[in-house]
Amino acid sequence: MKSSLDGMAPNWRQRLTLPRGMRDAINGVDFNRFRFWLQIFFFVLLVYGGFTGLNLGNNLPTFSCGYNQNGRPGVCYLLPLQHQLAMPTKALLGYASLTILSGLFIFFLWFIVLNKGWCGFVCPLGTVQDWITDLRVKMGARFTRYSQASFETLSWIKYVLLALMIVIPLGIGAGYFSHDLGAPYCMICPARLIIPTLALNFDQLVLDFSSPGKIVMTTLGAITTGLFLAGSFVKKRFWCFFCPMSAFHYLLSKPAFFRLIKDGDKCTRCGDCYTVCDLQIKEIADDVKNPQIMMDDCIVCLKCVAACPEQGALKATFAGRTVFESTEEGFIKRMEKGTRA
Repeated sequence: MKSSLDGMAPNWRQRLTLPRGMRDAINGVDFNRFRFWLQIFFFVLLVYGGFTGLNLGNNLPTFSCGYNQNGRPGVCYLLPLQHQLAMPTKALLGYASLTILSGLFIFFLWFIVLNKGWCGFVCPLGTVQDWITDLRVKMGARFTRYSQASFETLSWIKYVLLALMIVIPLGIGAGYFSHDLGAPYCMICPARLIIPTLALNFDQLVLDFSSPGKIVMTTLGAITTGLFLAGSFVKKRFWCFFCPMSAFHYLLSKPAFFRLIKDGDKCTRCGDCYTVCDLQIKEIADDVKNPQIMMDDCIVCLKCVAACPEQGALKATFAGRTVFESTEEGFIKRMEKGTRA
């Protein structure tokens, strides 16, 4: 016997679907241009928004670098988290635990809105990497791709860095490591040198010789920044493979509102989605069984959705409502305008 709710299902589906005209307009959008201007908006906001007096707090799930003293409109959550974890162990087991939990809760509230779309659309470091890729394309230089074995190995590095980012501050608080290590990930993060420099603050472009620990950390920071710039020129989204924020995002991604969904029955395995994927995620093309197709390296940039020619095979949803999906008409329109891989 059918439940009385069965007859209500179509009405609920209609409520969770955008009007057809709006859907057609969104699905046919010049996606690359839309994403470009959206990245510009967030880049200006997160690098220069502080000059307007804007304050978004200290728990942002993206690299609004805390070392960008005047330009930041808020602070990347990784910086205060590391400082909090470096408190004395006794304090961590007492009042400080409430501070950490409240900060994590605010971070999560920010994060669940966009999921890893924070990486694909908002992150200033991600935008800088995309600009470097554009420069390489204009110069006619070829980019490299990892072998599958290398890809699988690299995928673990960000989790190792995330673990060290937690363990080292805890060790500082327990007295095992020197406070000279500071916020260890932030000291080696390319954002510490790049983002303040883009805001014309050059204070971080130095090696700190005040102690052995600071010499080591600032030297490592200079090395990783060099690797970031060189690596991003030869490999799309080079640093995203190593980013502990990306790993942190994925661990919290299950309840997020913004999701990437695949209908495997509509997939023909043409491989267009894999071709445009900056992170070389094979499952986006090969997995036809799992509708929750977002992998840990995925940045939810939605380039795969824009490149897919199959109606409804890939879609982005927000709180269960489809906001952007693959269509044959949209695919043809974007191909005629020239979709950048």
